[in-house]
Amino acid sequence: MIPYPRAVLFDWDNTLVDSWDCIRASYNRMFRHFGMPEWSMEEVHANVARSLRDSFPQMFGERWEEAREVFYDAFGEIHITHLKPFDGAETLLAGLAEAGIQAGVVSNKIGAFLRDEATALGWTGYFTHLVGAGDAEADKPHPAPVRAALAGGVPGPDVWFVGDSPIDMECAVKSGCTGILMRPHPPKPGEFDAFPPHRVFDSCAGLLAAVRGGRP
Repeated sequence: MIPYPRAVLFDWDNTLVDSWDCIRASYNRMFRHFGMPEWSMEEVHANVARSLRDSFPQMFGERWEEAREVFYDAFGEIHITHLKPFDGAETLLAGLAEAGIQAGVVSNKIGAFLRDEATALGWTGYFTHLVGAGDAEADKPHPAPVRAALAGGVPGPDVWFVGDSPIDMECAVKSGCTGILMRPHPPKPGEFDAFPPHRVFDSCAGLLAAVRGGRP
């Protein structure tokens, strides 16, 4: 059994909203700028998790800031029109609010883009804080953005960290939270060996049912 949540912190991309098409289009525009091979969707899934300030220096060396600007220009042009909330996401957020459970976001999407998307969806009021890349002294999986999202509260097992990827479960472990994997497809063999989730849900509706039923 895991503790009933006092707070639930969500990853954003591909946890509450389906962002893969937008992310792939932005990466491939950047790769074209550098004359590099474009990525398939499978390659995007395999390689995109850490924030740009953590991953781009390794990918582009001294030109990583140029790559960042090209990516942000591409992403900024299309991300609002590509917004696709997952089925049941807003119902889940409304249900948590109804239950008096604090909600927040910890994302490796740049903070300004994250908050623009939440505003476009009309979701801002559901969250105490929306913390994106660059908003804290370090990005996920570091615990710093978790502390920021809790608005002064202390992380602990009664804080659920909900995400779709290994980096989310790593962040949960490093911050002392309960890791909840939420995505439609099951874990691959070995995918979460280093940082296994405490619970797995295949949908927003499944997670909300567990909260409403008091059966964590």
